[in-house]
Amino acid sequence: MTENEQQVAGLLLAAGGGRRLGGRPKALLEHRGRPLVEHAVGVLRAAGCTRVHVVLGAAAAVVRERAELGDCVLVENPEWAEGMGSSLRAGLDSLAGTGARAALVSLVDQPGIGPEAVTRVLGAYEDETSLVSAAYDGVRGHPVLFGAAHWAGIAATATGDRGARAYLKEHRGAIVLVECGDVAEPYDIDTTADLAHLE
Repeated sequence: MTENEQQVAGLLLAAGGGRRLGGRPKALLEHRGRPLVEHAVGVLRAAGCTRVHVVLGAAAAVVRERAELGDCVLVENPEWAEGMGSSLRAGLDSLAGTGARAALVSLVDQPGIGPEAVTRVLGAYEDETSLVSAAYDGVRGHPVLFGAAHWAGIAATATGDRGARAYLKEHRGAIVLVECGDVAEPYDIDTTADLAHLE
């Protein structure tokens, strides 16, 4: 295990209720015969994240029951319906005091992003001031890595569905972009048409 892997925690946002999917929680969508949340955790683990925190919201009890999330730290976000911002805040809060110096944030509904992209972003981590983002043909996407020095600022501006967008815009000069377009596809599973991406 490299030093990076010990200092960077994986933070998976898996609380969404799947509004545009007829209210089917994204964590429970099936992919390769297992719940999507399990697949997403597997990607973080394969990339070297030994500590993984998973933020649950919609149908959290069912997710706990159906998905094998092993030794992940499960964080329930009672305010998940407010949007991704509240889940990001809950996740970062859960990392306070764990010794993690950075959080590698991924989204449960992006199964086209595999361990290769996560490994690249992880590899760009330097210290708690790091701000790293995967890029697809130069356009910023997920996963993103936030050094601990940024957590308070991100939490203060993470509202609604915007997550860290406002903070990243303000600090764009500090972001290290890591091109991942050759190893990953950053589509989201948002609508029923997107379900075709699942196997």
